[in-house]
Amino acid sequence: MSVIEITQENLTETIDNNDIVLIDFWAPWCGPCQTFKPIFHDAAEKHPEAAYASCNTEEQQELAAMFSIRSIPTVMVFREKVGVFSQPGMLPAEALEDVLTQVKTLDMEEVHAQVAQQQGKNTEA
Repeated sequence: MSVIEITQENLTETIDNNDIVLIDFWAPWCGPCQTFKPIFHDAAEKHPEAAYASCNTEEQQELAAMFSIRSIPTVMVFREKVGVFSQPGMLPAEALEDVLTQVKTLDMEEVHAQVAQQQGKNTEA
């Protein structure tokens, strides 16, 4: 699967229409981002069951702010519309593979229950 460019216009659709979405937040001037890019693209080819998106933080500053991106590269992973992983720094290929494996094995019923419980606590405050 190819890596799509994520924008304000296609973010919601991408997360809503895919079970697993990995987003690489990067900038053109960032050396580690450029090193990570082929690792991310290779993972997209090996694992077409997930959607892979790339977010240029220079061009999509609103998205970077919305996700509180403070360091790049940062990888975020969504599963069933829930953010389940976020880590700044360049991941080696093995680490990215491990993240994807762990995300696939998550008990999403439990994750959704935890999210609902947290949202309930937040609305009671």
